[in-house]
Amino acid sequence: MNFIKNRKVIFRDLGTIDYKEAWDYQEKLFKEVIDIKLANRDLPEDQQSETPNYLLFCQHPHVYTLGKSGSEENLLLNTKGLKEKDASYYKINRGGDITYHGPGQLVGYPIVDLDNFFTDIHKYLRKIEEAIIQTLGDYRIKSGRIEGLTGVWLDHVKKDNPRKICAIGVKTSRWVTMHGFAFNIHAQLDYFNNIIPCGISDKAVTSLDKELDEPVDFNEVAEKVRKNLANVFDFEMVEHLNHER
Repeated sequence: MNFIKNRKVIFRDLGTIDYKEAWDYQEKLFKEVIDIKLANRDLPEDQQSETPNYLLFCQHPHVYTLGKSGSEENLLLNTKGLKEKDASYYKINRGGDITYHGPGQLVGYPIVDLDNFFTDIHKYLRKIEEAIIQTLGDYRIKSGRIEGLTGVWLDHVKKDNPRKICAIGVKTSRWVTMHGFAFNIHAQLDYFNNIIPCGISDKAVTSLDKELDEPVDFNEVAEKVRKNLANVFDFEMVEHLNHER
């Protein structure tokens, strides 16, 4: 089936938003895109509708999320401990293990139809990583990948003190994506002490402000990430400030 190719991506900044509210909003957009694809299957090519693509940016209040392949043993807090930390906890439908989201962390949710770009999930993950690597390069920080581990790492070559600065976990169905990445800009890293991040017990977690040893402007970094994503994926960003959830 030859779908109409739409390389425009609608960008929406959700600000600080409860995790469950953002998850529900993702699901709504995700279903919208898939429903269009399913309807297109029964239509002649000249009557098919283009599928939209979205990129959502946000921050979350303290929350731990566990992916489908994860183990609850990697959450080191019980219900009382979560309450004391003012944190919530969700089992969710992305891949991967457990991770933390919170203030000072840029969370990006691309809901895109990969049929509009390329149908290769590994390529998709590598391009998200590349956009973060380029953003860190804008701050003269060298970063990269560690074989077998998704995400962006520092000290990825010598591995004397490898530390993750960006986690990635996605779900796809019919080549439509949801969930995404979490980039630590000035995150409260002590919250990672309450989990075994992504099930990896022998590697540290870091943030941009810690590596620079100085404060960073969250919005400035987010804008660099947005531009680098557009460049890496070669899509046209369309900004929609007003939207309904």
